[in-house]
Amino acid sequence: MPVSVVISAVMASLIGFGGTLAVVLAAATAVGASPAEASSWVAASCLAVAATSAFLSIRHRMPIVTAWSTSGAALIAGFGAGIGMDRAVGAFIVAGLLVVACAAVKPLGALVARIPVAVAAAMLAGVLFHFVTALAEHAVASPAVALPVIVAYFAMRLLAPKWAVPAALAAGTIDALALGRVGAMPAPELSALAFVMPSFDTQVMLGLGVPLFLVTMASQNLPGIAVLRASGYAPPVRSILAATGIASVVSAPFCTHTTNAAAITAALCTGPDTHPDPAERWKTGMPYAVMYLLLAAAGTSLVAVFAALPPALIASVAGLALISPLAGALTAAVAQDRDRVAAVVAFATTASGISALGLGAPLWGLAAGLTVIGLDAIRQR
Repeated sequence: MPVSVVISAVMASLIGFGGTLAVVLAAATAVGASPAEASSWVAASCLAVAATSAFLSIRHRMPIVTAWSTSGAALIAGFGAGIGMDRAVGAFIVAGLLVVACAAVKPLGALVARIPVAVAAAMLAGVLFHFVTALAEHAVASPAVALPVIVAYFAMRLLAPKWAVPAALAAGTIDALALGRVGAMPAPELSALAFVMPSFDTQVMLGLGVPLFLVTMASQNLPGIAVLRASGYAPPVRSILAATGIASVVSAPFCTHTTNAAAITAALCTGPDTHPDPAERWKTGMPYAVMYLLLAAAGTSLVAVFAALPPALIASVAGLALISPLAGALTAAVAQDRDRVAAVVAFATTASGISALGLGAPLWGLAAGLTVIGLDAIRQR
């Protein structure tokens, strides 16, 4: 196997994992996961990514790699506070089943695809908004911890943008050690999976499960498929949705949210730097899967290391990791003048964090945006 293929796979896995782990741990903390459940969340996610990446790449001879849903984790962290792991698992299963349904029932997939991009992107931007704005809060409240992280991120962004978040995490960790703000480091320990019996609460399924499905589809699956198309491939959309949806359902009882097609990290595996021959790039799937198997084995130790770091450091890294997704979502939301007002309404409603009738802000934001779209359609008749 060419060295360039292995290097691309290793870089993609490390950037995808290290750059967004803080967001996943924030989600686990929000729903009230225990340390064992948080470790299982990371390990089971990595196992699902490894299995689906290897299967899809080998099956279709394309560089189809998967990832955990970073935007979905942000949604859970922002709107899943206090729901409990059992009800969260029920919502995760619902989200996975809806992805499988999109693969199995063509009209359902077409219906989801008809949701205006502007409204879906605005809902996502509203989900990510508080994480990014929290950077300023932490810079004021904990400047000794947060400012070195922010400086390292933007400095590395000038040189190698893809490594900006890992560099920020490394710089923040060194700074926290120098300040004596790091707890006791854990002994190395292999990961173990924790099974949680799901509880299917209607309000949580509608308020979290459905938005998790929509965010995963709009912000990860569709862009991931677009990356493959832009690289000259004809991606097997239904196969990708079926594989990731089934993996999400199977892994959910082990405390993990959705698996989906990778988007940003996928670009590292689909270009000429990976291999000059597009027909050979599918081989990145194997070393990529092996890397995630190793990360799965180290999940417990990695979670414990993050738990020893200052909360302001983890929150700052999470906010920095979500700057690019927020920028992309805002750009897509206001790109078309026709849907701009609807997008702003969806964004504002979601960012408000409201909860009514047991349903959270993301669902109300989507509903508000679609309502404005409908009213605009009536006005134009």
